[in-house]
Amino acid sequence: MSEKRPLDWSLVQSFLAVAETGSLSGAATALGQSQPTLGRHIRALEATLKLELFERHRRGLRLTAAGQTIRPAAEQMREAVHLLSMTAESQSQQLNGTVRIASSVFAAHHVLPAVLEDLRIAEPGISLVVQPSDESENLTFRDADIAVRMYRPRQQDLVARHLGDVRMGIFASQSYAARHPLPKMTDDLLAHDLVGYDRSPLIIDAMRNLGIHVTPDDFAVRCDNQSAYWELVRAGAGIGFTQAHVGRADPLTIEIHPIDMELPTLPLWLTAHETVRHIPRVDRIWMLLANALSEFLKDIDKG
Repeated sequence: MSEKRPLDWSLVQSFLAVAETGSLSGAATALGQSQPTLGRHIRALEATLKLELFERHRRGLRLTAAGQTIRPAAEQMREAVHLLSMTAESQSQQLNGTVRIASSVFAAHHVLPAVLEDLRIAEPGISLVVQPSDESENLTFRDADIAVRMYRPRQQDLVARHLGDVRMGIFASQSYAARHPLPKMTDDLLAHDLVGYDRSPLIIDAMRNLGIHVTPDDFAVRCDNQSAYWELVRAGAGIGFTQAHVGRADPLTIEIHPIDMELPTLPLWLTAHETVRHIPRVDRIWMLLANALSEFLKDIDKG
């Protein structure tokens, strides 16, 4: 009886990439390999397992019943490989290398630039990659090493540190204020053009928590990209909400203070996978970033 060979991780990795992207071309792009290589990997894995894993359809490839059955085990294998890699890297004492910092698009524009200069001066041997995204990166799979978030992360195996809170404000452009008397009371807001999010419920939920019951139709302009959202407010498309320090520093905008409203604050969290957190260069940037952001919060709070 012949001895079974252990599965080659590269074949399993290719299987997962095709399963997740639905095509050899998508998987090739994701893994940085060629389509012929991915095709050979899938055929080799099917031969090893003696199973047909994919079937063709008009939009690409989809898992067979057998492929769907083995996918959870393949995902567990991927998690184990990533954990092994992170654990080994955490034993290194070298500081040089790259650290990836994820944040919202808005924070990447208006928060991180103010603090990253100090990090570069302190650790010139560590390269920093800023990843602006309003999606939640998977820190287990190293989509990013550290994430700066305006909410407390709930994912398992993460460490998180609450650095402080960011004040919010209501703003309109100077041009909008020249055309419209600004609201003095909360109820007055609904008589104005409001800028809101489209699919994101954040603004609607926040307004409802303040006792203002609105629907998407109550917003004159909607946009989910926070940086584009702010540009719409600056251009005079309507009244909108943003971090107070950003609006107050902008000469094109004016802050609105309804006398019967107290806006909530946004918590600022630093988070990383607990194993990645102990990689020396990540640990060093974590500490520098935590200190720099804490000082940043103190400075803007004074304003």
